[in-house]
Amino acid sequence: MGGGGDKVPGQYMGWWGSLGSPPQKGVTVYSMSANRQNPLAGALNNAIFNTFRRTRTQILYWAPALIIGYSTMQWAIERNEYLNSKPGRAEYAEEAE
Repeated sequence: MGGGGDKVPGQYMGWWGSLGSPPQKGVTVYSMSANRQNPLAGALNNAIFNTFRRTRTQILYWAPALIIGYSTMQWAIERNEYLNSKPGRAEYAEEAE
């Protein structure tokens, strides 16, 4: 077979990347133990104040559209209720004929 040394074809070579080469030099790895980490430190405080700050800066972009959409929907609901009531049907009955 192709000369690969003493490796037997199909033999387990270890984890991915463990191909038997010497370890790299000059690579620094930093780590922190799991009991020293506090992933939720200040999350509630930051969530409240960051949400307030972002909402305050963006409110002029979405509030007018929200108000216009809500008022249009209210007008449409009231108009639909009127047109489907007895006075609304009586008012527009002669136009339908």
